[in-house]
Amino acid sequence: MLRAILDRIYLYAGYVSALFLVGIALSIIAQIGGRMMGKTIEATEVAGLCLAASTFFGLAHTFRNGAHVRIRLLINRLPWNSRRPIEILNCLLASGAVCFLAWNMILFALQSFEFNDISPGLLAIPFWIPQAGVAAGIALFAIAIIDELLWIALGGQPRTDAAEDSGLDKPAA
Repeated sequence: MLRAILDRIYLYAGYVSALFLVGIALSIIAQIGGRMMGKTIEATEVAGLCLAASTFFGLAHTFRNGAHVRIRLLINRLPWNSRRPIEILNCLLASGAVCFLAWNMILFALQSFEFNDISPGLLAIPFWIPQAGVAAGIALFAIAIIDELLWIALGGQPRTDAAEDSGLDKPAA
C-alpha cells in the first residue's frame, strides 16, 4: 500500500512539473503577444519561478523512473554481489546530501515568509511562494532517494537498471 502511495506521489510530482513547463510557455506567449499589440507584459519573473518549480518537482519523478543520468563506467563491470554495496553507499551519500539541502531550503522558505521578503521585479511576488515549491520538490526527491535506498537494501534491483533494460536510456533511432 505504501508503495502505491509513493508511486502516485512521484507520478503527480511529474504532472506538476509538466504543468509548470506549460506555465513557462504561456508566460512567454503572453509576453510575445503583448509586444505584438504594443503592450508591455513582464513575464520573465513568472517564467523563472515556473522553471524553478518544474525543475525540482521533476526530480523525484525522473529518479523513481530511472531517468537520471548516471555515469556507470566502473559499476557496470562489477558483479552484483560487489555492486550492491556500492549502490547502497551511493544512495546513502545522496540521501544525506539531498536531505541536508531539503532541510535548509525549508528553513530558507520559512525565513522568507517570516521576514516577508518580496521579489524585486515588477510583480513583487513573495519569495516564500517559489521557495516553498522548490523545498517541496527537493523534499520529494529526498524521499525518492531514501525509497530507492530501502529498495536496494532489501534486495531490489536499482531502478536505473530497469530503465536500461527497457531501453528508456537509449536514443530513438
